[in-house]
Amino acid sequence: MMFMKMLVARVALATVCLIGGVTTTDSHHSSIVLADNPPETSEAENDQEVIVNNAEFGIKRINRGKANFIPTTQVPLQEGYVYGWRIQLDKYQGEVKWREVLRLPKAPETWSTEFSEDFSISKDGKTATSKRSQTPVNGVIENFWTIAPGDPVGKHQIEVYIDERLIATFDFEVVEEK
Repeated sequence: MMFMKMLVARVALATVCLIGGVTTTDSHHSSIVLADNPPETSEAENDQEVIVNNAEFGIKRINRGKANFIPTTQVPLQEGYVYGWRIQLDKYQGEVKWREVLRLPKAPETWSTEFSEDFSISKDGKTATSKRSQTPVNGVIENFWTIAPGDPVGKHQIEVYIDERLIATFDFEVVEEK
């Protein structure tokens, strides 16, 4: 009878741990924490290891229907300029889910995106978070923004995450045109 009670207690504890999550600082002092929001599942949907071959930031110019990517850390504050990042993944197959965090020196006059359901803005208006699913083309995932009226000059930063792991950080500056 005692063995049965211990078995039931272990099963109940294991169930609570699996449902609620367990945090621990060492193997002897663990505590059960019920999560308000359960942790996100792996964003690399097919459990592939994410290996970055190359990550670059720059501007994209369209010339005679052809897109040209020009690596830079300075983006002119000119309406219509397109800037963003490209990341080359090594041997990645299928769709990848990524999260981008864009930090500005101050809030722009407006935020605009075509993916509003996967887009959020911080309370102070200086940080935007975007989530996307994308199938790499020749191993490349990318995202771009367009300079709009009211965008701030100054130092900006973009962080890109896959599987909640930071895979690239891009520091750049939007500058007044000379």
